[in-house]
Amino acid sequence: MKEKLKKTIKKHPNLYSSIKNIDGYSRWYLNKLLRYLPEKHRFYRKTGYWPDLKEPRSFNEKVLWKKINDRNPLLPVTADKHRVRSYVKEVLGEEKAEEILIPQLFVTDDPEEIPFEDLPEDFVVKANHGSGTNKIIRNGDFDREKLIKECKRWLKTPYGLGKLEWAYQEIDRKIIVEKLIKNEEGKIPKDYKFYIFHRECELIHIDFGRYKNHKRTFFDANWNYLPISLGYPKESKVNEPENLEKIINIAEELGQKFDFVRVDLYSVDEKIYFGELTHYPGSGMEKFKPKSFDFKLGENWDIEKEYWKD
Repeated sequence: MKEKLKKTIKKHPNLYSSIKNIDGYSRWYLNKLLRYLPEKHRFYRKTGYWPDLKEPRSFNEKVLWKKINDRNPLLPVTADKHRVRSYVKEVLGEEKAEEILIPQLFVTDDPEEIPFEDLPEDFVVKANHGSGTNKIIRNGDFDREKLIKECKRWLKTPYGLGKLEWAYQEIDRKIIVEKLIKNEEGKIPKDYKFYIFHRECELIHIDFGRYKNHKRTFFDANWNYLPISLGYPKESKVNEPENLEKIINIAEELGQKFDFVRVDLYSVDEKIYFGELTHYPGSGMEKFKPKSFDFKLGENWDIEKEYWKD
């Protein structure tokens, strides 16, 4: 009944966005009023332990601390899937950036303007201000009016507001249409996620089979397999990319202006593509197994207020 109601509400963009806005702002202000007690309680339910924000030690505690305290002006810029491209160009240089940036086909704040008749058969449509707001189109198989309606719902809906994810609230919302990147089999390529702490890669997290038989595995920066899990079955037999050193160098360059950031990249036939920068993985509530790894990972991150001013 609950899921049926959700689907019904989603068909009405104005109603859905109004409910999400009310819920998001209510949670935001309630957390402010109660000194983040609701978010701490949510953290406890997700991770199984109570967070210490005065002296955070685990990775998750430090992400939670970041959500509440870190107001680096680059966070909204780099959380924005459109504006982050200017950051990539600034850090890597125009030529090197153009080599890894996925071609954008159209950007707009009005989905009615998308020139569908001029697009290739395969493309991706996404909102620039959140996660999970995207559609992969293959072989030109989509309902135009339904897709436009969904895009309008994305634009009207805040992301991460109730979870205290500040960076997303400062983004001017847009719809992005970009080229679909595929591997030699025509599938979505492996997603390499590099955890960069103070300019150094300490962890590599790989997602593959995202839309069918999703698996997730972890390696250290030297490609040593780590027997930990996070949400999905793990796979130890993953070949090291021949261009691993180059990918890590790019990830570290892109992460240089943050105390921590996760840099998401793709590698297809040794060609590297930029995915996104993620500042709040799992909203700081990732349930690592074993739990001890959460604290071990946190050892790489030295929390310091206004670190970006140094």
